[in-house]
Amino acid sequence: MKLTVSLKFILLLTLGFLAACEPEGKSIAYGEDKCEFCRMSIVDNQFGCEVVTQKGKVQKFDAVECMVNYLDQRVEDESKIALILTNTFDFPGSLTSAEDCHYLISKNMPSPMGMYINPFVQPSKARKYQEENSGTVYKWDELRTEFQSIN
Repeated sequence: MKLTVSLKFILLLTLGFLAACEPEGKSIAYGEDKCEFCRMSIVDNQFGCEVVTQKGKVQKFDAVECMVNYLDQRVEDESKIALILTNTFDFPGSLTSAEDCHYLISKNMPSPMGMYINPFVQPSKARKYQEENSGTVYKWDELRTEFQSIN
């Protein structure tokens, strides 16, 4: 089938529009944005988090514990969530898929909301900090399960 130039243009525009509609995180304005769950300012670039819906709405959080509380208490259908993102201890200021991270809970490493949850991209970094500070390292699903038992 031979496409005319105008049909090709319309097809490219449509594909570009669909690609632009892909849900994505937004940068956190540290010191300005407020946590969706506790309403405190998001100030630490090692702990900021986001939940992005399939429709592209972004909810920002000051710590993993606020984000998990939000997911557990206010989200009825997690299939409507496109992305769950977090800053990490080893790559501050960069949002990473929360499901790909490792979480060290150590009483020797505070977090903004006092539950001592520190996200890491690299499992080796999480283990290094665990050796130095004690605690337990969890994957995302394990953290969600553990979190429900601590709360």
